[in-house]
Amino acid sequence: MSTAPVETERPESGLEEDVVVRLDKPWVTLVWNDPVNLMSYVTWVFQQYFGYSKEKATELMLDVHHKGRAVVSNGSREEMERDVEAMHGYGLWATLQHDT
Repeated sequence: MSTAPVETERPESGLEEDVVVRLDKPWVTLVWNDPVNLMSYVTWVFQQYFGYSKEKATELMLDVHHKGRAVVSNGSREEMERDVEAMHGYGLWATLQHDT
């Protein structure tokens, strides 16, 4: 005697939602302190590339100088890869990572 397959409901695991949340998590560009670039130059780069005001650019530069790094932008991975490459073009040490 054979039995026909029976459809059953599977409980929601929430796994799909967790994956979506992780994939949607924004990325950030970090600029790191280095012994080469002048503080005035780093401020100028932030103003030129990101369009930050002098006050905002100075605040970020001071984070780089005093804390060793600053988050200068956030967005998709592709956008942050572009920003990191641009910072390298200006001679700054930059990396990207998931925003935590």
